Amino acid sequence: MYYSKIVGLGHYVPENIISNQYLESIMDTNDAWITERTGIKERRYFTYGKDTNASMATEAAKIAIERAGLTPQEIDFIVYATITPDYYFPGPGFVLQRNLGMQNIGVLDIRDQCSGFVYALSTADQFIRSGMYKNILVIGAEIQSTFLNHSTEGRGVAVIFGDGAGAAIVQATTDPSHRILSTHLHADGTYAEDLYVKDPGSSRPKRFYDDLFDDKNTGEVIMNGNMVFKHAVVRFPEVIKEALAQNSLSPEDIDLLVPHQANLRISEYVRQQMGLPEEKVMNNIQKYGNTTAASIPIALSEAWEMGKIKDGNLVCLAAFGSGFTWGSALIRW
Repeated sequence: MYYSKIVGLGHYVPENIISNQYLESIMDTNDAWITERTGIKERRYFTYGKDTNASMATEAAKIAIERAGLTPQEIDFIVYATITPDYYFPGPGFVLQRNLGMQNIGVLDIRDQCSGFVYALSTADQFIRSGMYKNILVIGAEIQSTFLNHSTEGRGVAVIFGDGAGAAIVQATTDPSHRILSTHLHADGTYAEDLYVKDPGSSRPKRFYDDLFDDKNTGEVIMNGNMVFKHAVVRFPEVIKEALAQNSLSPEDIDLLVPHQANLRISEYVRQQMGLPEEKVMNNIQKYGNTTAASIPIALSEAWEMGKIKDGNLVCLAAFGSGFTWGSALIRW
């Protein structure tokens, strides 16, 4: 019987640091206001002409593959989570495949927003459990800075998001003591318009028209922050408890919780609800902001580099985002 385990992690963040102080210079906001509401001190923005969604993913993937002791040619499949592709189609996974010389292997795009990496990891887990693949590259990557409204009107959203990429190598194993124990995926489309980008969409007279971006509700992020917060603080603990119950474990058994980096207030609320000490929750939103599908793999990679994840540790991943969508993964490292 096959199980799956994570054998390599890597991440890449652009060199362009955007501080709260910089945002103060272009909109009516300040460091105290941003920090109080989000916990964010700075975020990274891509450098035009240097970074792309696929190039950032390529750099993260190279690190993960090397740490796994593999070559790109030993990867059997790619699962790529993003909502900000370089092209409308095809997805950036195909460019990543080309960049790394992985000709002829399959590529799967995942569009589940902030839960994208958990969905992608769950997909990889199922492929490996079925015996279809042995080594799968799982990616979360985003360039969100280009569709933010950097004005006082758009500050409630613009201060939150950043760019970056994270990668994991998921490998087949027959050892049940070190593996992905279970994954849990959920969604509720009732709230699809509470956090969304409307255009360019296909269900229009024309996908692009002269005044497309004159309407603020088209190409930028529209978020009902109160509704998102209200649901996130319920769904995060709920899906973590679901994973623990599935495996007859309790919150005290968790060695590290790696939540999607949505908002430090949300993470802190979840930590308290789960009764976890601060050292058992990985937060790096202070440095990178909300990087959507990239946030969990970036945080997971950093946690591993910092020595926060050791053999035998119980690691829980949890996410909530647009859709609404939410999910968790429980891993015995």
